[in-house]
Amino acid sequence: MPHIAFIGLGSNLEDPRSQLQRAFDELDGLPETRLVARSSLYRSAPLGYPDQPEFVNAVAEIATALTPQTLLQALLQIEHEHGRERTFRNAPRTLDLDMLLYDDTQLHEHGLTIPHPQMHLRAFVLQPLLEIAPDAGIPGMGRARQALQNCTNQMLEKLADAA
Repeated sequence: MPHIAFIGLGSNLEDPRSQLQRAFDELDGLPETRLVARSSLYRSAPLGYPDQPEFVNAVAEIATALTPQTLLQALLQIEHEHGRERTFRNAPRTLDLDMLLYDDTQLHEHGLTIPHPQMHLRAFVLQPLLEIAPDAGIPGMGRARQALQNCTNQMLEKLADAA
């Protein structure tokens, strides 16, 4: 039986909307994986390092037979293919793919923490997640809807669909 995972997508370089659209297709093309749902695109202000362009964010729901570790490696490969460079923490990026949730798994190992350790603090993750999974919970933390209520003062704008 496949596992359900939620992937956060973000970009603020080299046509972010296009980067995310391609990434949705690439997630659907992973081995033993299919794209189940995709949120709208959202514009958000950068966190951590403010002197950079605004981000475009979204969340994808996938069904996969891949293990969390194998899925993480596939996500890193997609980022690499999009030209992702990790110059410094919170730097601008062509594509960021974060494993937010994987079933009800709670995991903490080198390089991989599930649920994503900052997701409950980020409106740009929670709002698109709730759009496609209105009853989503964050294992060990509670309901995503409650977490979003605590994310005040974060600029987030749903973008109109591209024609």
